[in-house]
Amino acid sequence: MEDQGQDPREFFGSYDVAESRVLRDAVAIAARSVHKGPGPHVVTGPIAVRGAEPGDVLKIEVLDLRLRVPYGVVSNREGKGALPGVYPEQFRGVPELAPYLNQGGNVSVFTRVQKARGRYRGVMPGDVPTSFDLKPFMGLMGVARDTSAMVDSVPPTDAGGNLDINDLGIGSTLYLPVQVPGAMFFSGDPHMAQGDGEVALTAMEGSLRPTFRLTVIKRGEKGAPRIAFDHPFAETPDFWIPVGLSDPDGPEGGGNATSLDLAMKAAVRHAMAFLTEELGMAGPVAYAYLSAATDFEVSQVVDRTTGIHALIRKGDIG
Repeated sequence: MEDQGQDPREFFGSYDVAESRVLRDAVAIAARSVHKGPGPHVVTGPIAVRGAEPGDVLKIEVLDLRLRVPYGVVSNREGKGALPGVYPEQFRGVPELAPYLNQGGNVSVFTRVQKARGRYRGVMPGDVPTSFDLKPFMGLMGVARDTSAMVDSVPPTDAGGNLDINDLGIGSTLYLPVQVPGAMFFSGDPHMAQGDGEVALTAMEGSLRPTFRLTVIKRGEKGAPRIAFDHPFAETPDFWIPVGLSDPDGPEGGGNATSLDLAMKAAVRHAMAFLTEELGMAGPVAYAYLSAATDFEVSQVVDRTTGIHALIRKGDIG
């Protein structure tokens, strides 16, 4: 980012990262690229998928997510995050906090990766020992929208994109409704770890090398739930994951509803549709089950369009 300079070797070198540990492609991109679009993400794609047509579903299986570097950065910028206007402004001018602010006065917390007992952990700086298990996933996985307008990479949409659902790691599957010929799959925004909410603004951002399997599912074929032909839907070995996004123009829009209200209502509506239409559960039972046994987690609150996803435990049904 601009407030971190345009030379990754200098930026990471200030944290005692050897030049050999700085990715050549990161150096090249920072040196030659200008942020012409409305979003900050480095995106790979679009990738045309043979046979994909509007009305299909693109099934995206996450097969591998390899760490490319042993470090990441968590950032907070003015006007962004869950508490805009509070942070990072209140951190500025405090001498002992200066090491955590970059040249633009924004937060950049450099976080090292260490391996202990076969697990990778993020280790944060400071006087209080703070570390956590890494849980890599791609924040951005999407297909092209049917529009000629420039698409902002920040807010997630019905075509996926910046969903920031931290359950979409290795072994997960994301289903997206195809809107244009070839689907035009893209991915980016690699995260080494992220809590639900992503409150500061970013996750632990770090370079990953993902491996995906892409499969086209035609309407009427098996292999994708019916709701995935209209809305993003995901699953892991343990959970089905209906996705709700705030949409002021959607069925829940209008009135005094907040962004999270809209996302929650959409998540519940999509979860109900899945349980009743896909699994055949009676509506009253489905509603009661969601209340009794399903967690609705906040995906993120920092991407303008907020997200809430449900975790329906597969072992509870069938």
